[in-house]
Amino acid sequence: MTPAGTKPSTLARDAPEAGPKLTREFLLSGELEGMVRATTQGARVLTEAEREASLSELLAARPEGATFSVFGYGSLLWNPAIHVAGRRRVVAQGWHRSFCLLTRGGRGTPEHPGLMLGLAQGGSCEGVALDLDPAEARTELSILWRREMVADGYIPRWVAVTTPDGKNAGWAIAFTINPSGPSYAGDLDEEAVVERLATASGPLGTGAEYLFNTRDGLAAIGVTDPYLDAIAAKVRARLEK
Repeated sequence: MTPAGTKPSTLARDAPEAGPKLTREFLLSGELEGMVRATTQGARVLTEAEREASLSELLAARPEGATFSVFGYGSLLWNPAIHVAGRRRVVAQGWHRSFCLLTRGGRGTPEHPGLMLGLAQGGSCEGVALDLDPAEARTELSILWRREMVADGYIPRWVAVTTPDGKNAGWAIAFTINPSGPSYAGDLDEEAVVERLATASGPLGTGAEYLFNTRDGLAAIGVTDPYLDAIAAKVRARLEK
């Protein structure tokens, strides 16, 4: 079993000093929910009962033959904070990576929101399928729901995934952007994304740290994302000024 939070040695080589870690213990403590409740404007914080109902609904809709897998495309690449039994490099079809989620508490503030990644419709997105032990799946997903579904920024769903060479790789749970939610940033231009990532910070760290760790997490599995690379180069230049 892969330990929660395992990182490649190259992660954050360009990043500022990391803030407090988003750990399994932190998620179980309920502190993240309190942080979001105190800083999020307009978004509805889900109750524990609502989160569990959301998870139950998704599991009930599990496609026939689907394993318990989660698609990692952002921080789940380098800090899953749940127990992972295996990893597979896969491509989510019909979705692409986008800095379209405002964060007013984790890596930003209400006055100066940061940005995090979401899956937006269209195209494709390469990442990892985090395979869970079926005997532990419900427990691990419940912890993951405390992280990703603390508010209404994402819509969880099953997405079809393939191998990098296009072969069927089954299904995985993915957290797609909620375009109707108050935390949806819309389709920002590159300069606006760079400015926010280079300057925003919050209790969980900086936007730059999140960006560089995600880029390096992809590099560790042999993936180059031109979208992230272009933004990372401009953020690095912005930070060096």
